[in-house]
Amino acid sequence: MTAYVIAPPPPPALPVEGQAAMYPVRRIYCIGRNYAAHAIEMGGDPTREPPFLFQKNPDNLVIDGGDFPYPARSADVQYEVELVVALGRGGSDIAPAEALACVWGYGVGLDMTRRDLQAECKKAGRPWEVAKAFELSAPCSALVPASRIGHPAHGEIRLDVNGVTRQRGNLDQLIWTVPEIIAHLSAYFTLAPGDLIMTGTPAGVGPVQRGDVLAGVVEGVGAVTAHVV
Repeated sequence: MTAYVIAPPPPPALPVEGQAAMYPVRRIYCIGRNYAAHAIEMGGDPTREPPFLFQKNPDNLVIDGGDFPYPARSADVQYEVELVVALGRGGSDIAPAEALACVWGYGVGLDMTRRDLQAECKKAGRPWEVAKAFELSAPCSALVPASRIGHPAHGEIRLDVNGVTRQRGNLDQLIWTVPEIIAHLSAYFTLAPGDLIMTGTPAGVGPVQRGDVLAGVVEGVGAVTAHVV
């Protein structure tokens, strides 16, 4: 048995719908500006420029129904609902035609963002970790195996805040599809089982306040709820 000088943290994991076994999470990759309308509202180019990449930490995950603590040192925290892809296989330089064979399942996630700090990072030309990879910034639903639901390429993606719809789009509006995202990521990183990919958000992002209830849905996949505290 391996000895450690300090106690290792528990491994990050997500529940699987209908199963007792958990899905272990290795890394979280995120794709920015992957819906044209959202790219425009964020001042970006809605065309097929190369995917914009960033990461969150596995221990940023919040299991469906949990609390999202409003972070200190920020006055503009915003929601972004996303389709989450969970890999069961990996590799490097994966061809788009082979990419879906790497997908274990899907979920629904919220990419919570400190928008004010993100704007400061953009202005200074600095990385986004302080705006994206902060504590409990990734609420996520239970995962559903692709063997059960297939590989959704269309269907409504929506976020309601306190029962009012704020974001609404369709998976067929993704600028870069799931196979293309996997192929692109694998050109720069060695992907592996346990990797999650947050695939981008539709237009309508906006701020949250303490007391808000966020409810995200992807048709045919599932739903996630988070409480802002």
